[in-house]
This record gives sequence, structure tokens and C-alpha cells, in this order.
Amino acid sequence: MAEMTVDTNRLSFPDIPSGSAYLARLPLANPAASEQQLLQFLEALLADPPPADTLLSLLEQARVPLCFVEEEMARRYHNKPLPLGKEERSNFELVLSAWELMRNAYERCAQMAEPMAKDPQFFGLVATVLHRCIYYAGMVILEHYRARRELPAGVWADLHGYFAKAEEWGVSCMPIEDGLENNLQSTHCAAAYVTLLLIDVASPYSNSVRNLNLIRRWAGMWAPLVSVHEVSDDLEAPPYIIELQKDSPLHATNTNENIGVDARGLDTSRLGLQISHMQSQLRQRLTPSQLGLGEETSSYVLGLLEHLARPWTQAASPRRFRRFAAVGKARIAVSFEAIHFYVSGADFVQSDAASAYSRGDFDKLFTFRDNANPNAALALRASQDYPVDEWAVINHSANGFRLARTVAGQKIAHSQLLSICPHDGDTFLLAQASWLMEESDSSLLLGISVLPGSPKGIAARQHDPLEPGRFRFMRAFLLPPVSAIDEEASLVLPKNIYQASQIMDLQSEAQTFSVRLKRILLRGVDFDRVSFDIL
Repeated sequence: MAEMTVDTNRLSFPDIPSGSAYLARLPLANPAASEQQLLQFLEALLADPPPADTLLSLLEQARVPLCFVEEEMARRYHNKPLPLGKEERSNFELVLSAWELMRNAYERCAQMAEPMAKDPQFFGLVATVLHRCIYYAGMVILEHYRARRELPAGVWADLHGYFAKAEEWGVSCMPIEDGLENNLQSTHCAAAYVTLLLIDVASPYSNSVRNLNLIRRWAGMWAPLVSVHEVSDDLEAPPYIIELQKDSPLHATNTNENIGVDARGLDTSRLGLQISHMQSQLRQRLTPSQLGLGEETSSYVLGLLEHLARPWTQAASPRRFRRFAAVGKARIAVSFEAIHFYVSGADFVQSDAASAYSRGDFDKLFTFRDNANPNAALALRASQDYPVDEWAVINHSANGFRLARTVAGQKIAHSQLLSICPHDGDTFLLAQASWLMEESDSSLLLGISVLPGSPKGIAARQHDPLEPGRFRFMRAFLLPPVSAIDEEASLVLPKNIYQASQIMDLQSEAQTFSVRLKRILLRGVDFDRVSFDIL
């Protein structure tokens, strides 16, 4: 067996045994170390590439360990509040480097294979290589979505270029194997290309990473049902097109411009039937796992499929409320404590004494016990501790705002509870971060959905009929019914408090009453909005 050639300055892998031996020694239990070695491996292949067939074989061997390592590394910044911290940003850039090196290495393989055009095996080889180029160019796009980072210029142009090359060589629909994604069915370049187009139209910045992973899985499964075709008749232009010579994804057709020869349309009719079939099967009590849709609950999968049905069938999605451009500054409060203060206009004070102390409060009392009165009401926080960030208003509608922030401020997570004082108002409303992206200069774009009704800050605790003071009060919010849009009254509680049919005591000003919790109306990363009955 040939030994790996080791140089003081670089590695070299002239044949398959040397590369295989290097990959076999990867310390996969240590993802950070494995990633560094994989990056060195790919850089060595690009600096001194072996013959095309050897290069392809080594890259194929590297795919599984690379996928495992990069997914582990990506956990360090997935679902993190924005803007990302220094270490999170560093991990993001390392993962991107790995995907880009793989794409570049496969692209180099395609360039080296072109002189083999008369070889009978050429078309199978080039179909595989171009599929991998599309796959890893797509991973660059997907990683930006999962990190909620702005896409850099050129990424869609790269993806279109690989697909155009596959069309040029006549291999766009040639079946190839991809065990990394699906061992049960073959795929092709067009399917890998369509997968990314479907992910993009699903509004990735408004989805959680959990949703994005499911969307990616389903898009990969069903992409072969979608055909890519040339748009040759201007009079029958589809509602959405791709332009291979432009750096943009699938977009609405501009009827005021001539459609060029680089335009392509998607036929998603079979995909629409598949979604309808899955919804029907789920309603007939088949589980998502039985249908190959993952291990989620049926209600969760049905909700996500309903969200995907319109964009994936290219149906127009009318807005519920019209948007208006605006100029001004909105104020945003972030934490549950700050939101409660600005909504209620007062500090949160426990009505109990001894049973209401947190560990921090106890430490403070113990330290200053000579001056502490254990029977006094406990003010948990002082109002001056609660910062408010200013955001520029881009546009707004009856139920939401699109905002921008270019200066440093508090971190915000997707689907987090927020409170907004609009640019044209003086009261704070409850809202949820529904769309979030960090731009290349670290400024943030934020879309928020306002929760219906004028909120009231209240105190809530679990009801105990035998020992009424057993549980401490917590901050909560009461939203009144809004009959105009058929919204019932609801409570907004901290995450993980809700239990079905649980009885809770609510305190608002001088009034105390009990309610029975019914069902969750809206879930967030740090809150639940639930319906209730007054007892």
C-alpha cells in the first residue's frame, strides 16, 4: 500500500490508498480537530490534484465524514440569537469553507474530465461531478439560511452555471446515486437544483432550523416530481421563472420585459398532487414516520405542509393585510421582564413574601440581612435595568412591521417574544420575531408579527387549593378578545408552563381570579400563547 506523502509545508495524495488512509485516521469524536484535517485534505487535493477518476473517488470517500463533522460544527451557531458572537461567526465561516472547498474540488474534477469526452464513461462521471457541484453550492446557500445570514453575491449565479453545464452536456436528468441523501432512489442534477429552488421559495428566514431541516428533506424527496423546462412562448409565460444568467433564484415573471433564452420554468403540478396526498394520508391517521416525513407529530407536519402548499405549487399568496412604507423609529423591548415592565408601566412585585424569593434574591437578603425586612413586598427588578433598542421602520401593515437596525443592540432570536412601541404610537404591544436575518455588515433585518389585542401585564401562578401560597407568581400577559378578526381572549405565558386543563391563578391590579388553560394558539422560542376559560 502506498504511504501518504507528508511534506513540512503541505500534504499530498497522489493515489486512492494514501487519501483513504488519511481519512481513516480522522478523530471523528473531536469534530473541531476533524474539520481542520478535512480542510487540509481538501486544500491538498486542490493544490496538487491526482487524475480525475482518483480525485473523484477521494472526494466521494470524504463526503460522509465531512457531512457528519460539519453538522456537528454547525450546531454551535444554529438557533442562536443574532447578531452571532465572535466564536459563532468563526464556526460559521469554517463550515462555509468546507462546503466551498468541496464544491471547488468537484469543479476542478469536472474541468479535468472534459478531455475525456469520447470515453464511454464520461457522461456518467460528469453527471456525478456536476450533481456534487450543485449539491455543495446548495449547501453554501442552505448554511446561510440556517445561520440567518445574508446570501453573498454570486451564489445563485454559481448554482445556475452548474445546472446550465449539465443541460449543455445533456446529463441534467441522467440518474446517479447519492447515498448521502437517499439510499432508496436515484437522483439527478435537475432534482438537486430544484431542491434548492424549493427551499428558497419556502421563506427560509421565517422558518426555524427544525423546519428548514424538514423542508430540505421533503424538497429532496419530491424534487424529482418537478420538471425544469425552457420558456419559449412569451404569451404563455409561467408566473415564476429562473433566469440562468442572473444572480437570483426563482422569481415572479416581469411581464414588462422580454423573456430571454436563459429563462426556465418549473412544472410543479405533480408536486401539488403529492402534497395533497400526504395531507390526506395524515388526516386518515397515518403517522409522518410511516409516510417517510420524519418523526414529528401529525399536527406539526400538517401545519408545515399547509405552509408549503402555496409556494411549492407556485400559487399566489395574497397578503392578509396591505403593507405601507413608513419612516420613523420603533422601540423594541426584548426580555420577558422588560416587556412586562413596558406593557404594564410598573415594576413587577410579588404579593407573597417568604415563598417568593429566587436564589439571587435570597443571596441579596443574606448578604444585607440586617437591613432586610422579610415581610416587605419584593420588587424583583428596577425599571432602569431594562434597555430599549431603536429600530428604523421600513414598512408596516395592520399586523406586523419590517424593521432594520444598523447599530449594536440586544440579541434577538427567531420566534422570540418582543414588545414594540410603533413609530406612530406611545404604547407597547406584544409581538413575535417572525423573520430575521443578519446582513454581511452585522446589521439586522427583522420582521415581527403583532399579537392581537391590547396586552395587559398580569401575574400568574399555578393553582394549589390546599396551599394557596405554595407557588410563586410569574410575569404573564392577558390579551383581550378581538371580535373583528375572530380572535379569542388568551394568555401569554413563559415557555414550558402550559399544561392542558391546568388551573392557574391570575392577579391583575386588585383582582384575583382563576382560569383553566385550554389549548396552545401560538408557540414561540420563549413563550406560549394559550386560550382559557374563566372559572
